[in-house]
Amino acid sequence: MATIKTLGLSKTYGTGESMVKALDGVDLTIEQGEFLAIVGRSGSGKTTMLDCMGLLMRPSSGAVIVDGTDASTLNDGQRAELRSKRIGFIFQEFNLLPTMSAMENILLPLRYSGGDRKAARIRAEGFLEEVGLAKRANHRPTQMSGGEQQRVAIARSLINEPTLVLGDEPMGEVDTDTANALLEFMRRINAERRVSFVIVTHDLDLAARTDRVIRLRDGHVISDERPSRQLVQRPAAAAAA
Repeated sequence: MATIKTLGLSKTYGTGESMVKALDGVDLTIEQGEFLAIVGRSGSGKTTMLDCMGLLMRPSSGAVIVDGTDASTLNDGQRAELRSKRIGFIFQEFNLLPTMSAMENILLPLRYSGGDRKAARIRAEGFLEEVGLAKRANHRPTQMSGGEQQRVAIARSLINEPTLVLGDEPMGEVDTDTANALLEFMRRINAERRVSFVIVTHDLDLAARTDRVIRLRDGHVISDERPSRQLVQRPAAAAAA
């Protein structure tokens, strides 16, 4: 079964002559266990696509189906419940609460979804161990580096055992070595737990390390490929310019 599917997904802003189509009839299916990137220029519809897929925004028309449930048939409370139980989020700027420790930030989603807090704490301890932060569990974000904060944010996205994790430029605020380590951690979770990952990024080198690359332009999918690394990297001449 598909983890998520969009059917004729459209989103418009404004009216009349000022109306902008951020998404225009997008059909997309993401199967369980896929690891993919969505790329495109600024204004191509990437973030709007992510917000609609994550049930943070209602589309103007079309449907988003999450694990077989058509979100367009749900009220706001039901959408929030589905989102909290099925979808994890990783944000570019981490979005950690500054007054909470790493452990408390990771466990925060349980306030909205319920669930077994004891079991979740064991999972959180395991995640902190995996990302090398076991000794930082009681540290607040201001006491951690950007890379450490993003590792906490990734662990938080996984705490409710979602079927889908959405990342909005998740490596945008960390250095290359940290980005590589975080990507490897996500790939391991993807392989071991069959969690689907969708990463919005401007980084074509990062996109090249995913299994599928979807390109958006002006609210349309212009390509959906499983290309070689060479096909998704910038040409050498362009990179040198």
